[in-house]
Amino acid sequence: MSGKRPGARAASHWAHCATRLAAALPRARLHPAVRAWAEDASPRQTWSVAFSGGADSLCLLLLLWAHWPERRSRLRALHFNHRLRGAGSRRDAEFCGRVCRALGVPLVVGEWREAHRGASEAEARTARHAFFDRHAKARWCGHQQDDIAETFFMRLARGSGTGGLAAPRPVHRMPRGRVHLRPLLTLKKRELRAALRQAGATWREDPTNAGRYFLRNRIRRDVLPAWQRAAERDALAGAARARELLEEDDTALEAWLDSVRPVAADGSLLLRRLVGKPRALVRRALHHWLLAQPRTMHLSRQAFDTLLADVMAARTTRQSLGADAFAVIGQGRLRCRITEKRANSTSGPIDL
Repeated sequence: MSGKRPGARAASHWAHCATRLAAALPRARLHPAVRAWAEDASPRQTWSVAFSGGADSLCLLLLLWAHWPERRSRLRALHFNHRLRGAGSRRDAEFCGRVCRALGVPLVVGEWREAHRGASEAEARTARHAFFDRHAKARWCGHQQDDIAETFFMRLARGSGTGGLAAPRPVHRMPRGRVHLRPLLTLKKRELRAALRQAGATWREDPTNAGRYFLRNRIRRDVLPAWQRAAERDALAGAARARELLEEDDTALEAWLDSVRPVAADGSLLLRRLVGKPRALVRRALHHWLLAQPRTMHLSRQAFDTLLADVMAARTTRQSLGADAFAVIGQGRLRCRITEKRANSTSGPIDL
């Protein structure tokens, strides 16, 4: 019998798993853009891992712990309990706690107090992201190559452009200095799980991932297997390559728009600077202009396209942007007019 205490045995077990996993998946296998970011990051910065207890997030936590030992004192895990699966959700949180204690990694746990039966995927995601945003500047996420294909088909169904189809990005810079990091996008789900098993690690399985309630689950179960069989090639690697190219195109359009400088000091959109520019660039300028307004606007896709046509034609017009807010085009500029009532109200996100 071993003379080690249970806590010591657990620490030894998970440290051994991390070491073996790192040998199977060396740092060079992680996404190069994330590795470059990590090398330049401040040594005082806290790295926060979104840790559900599932295979992907467990793999991420173990690899960060093993590949960047000098960062362990600045490494922590974030677990969000959606409270949608009763005892199963509690056991997920307990598992995360055991792993983190064994590795010496602080764990911050949040709970969705407003959870309710029949909650949508979007509601759960909004609550989860709000928790992560409160606690993380540098958030590490366990998305892998299968997630690229799943996200692509979801965004394709919504009619997304290059920005949406380039998700999930390996290094995604967010407002207020936050950044999302996804080093596992170069690896497939089956690779991660095989490496975890070889390392002797176990993880939590969310049974709702096998259901058909959410669109992502239906794509994962029905669309991807058929698509991969029909392709008769490594379709997941192809999707990852396409995502990289779309991100390059999206970045190029952003750089072009920055060079045009279409927004005046007073926040109005200078239409003369967009004359003769491709529709894609004008669309992007209008989208950015809407996002920069004092309050976010509810705007349907049809309403956005109508406003886009007016902007491209520099047509004098006045169009509603929701209650008490208007887009006004005149004298070669697009301005937002907000009444006193609107200025003191709140609204939801832009729907483009």
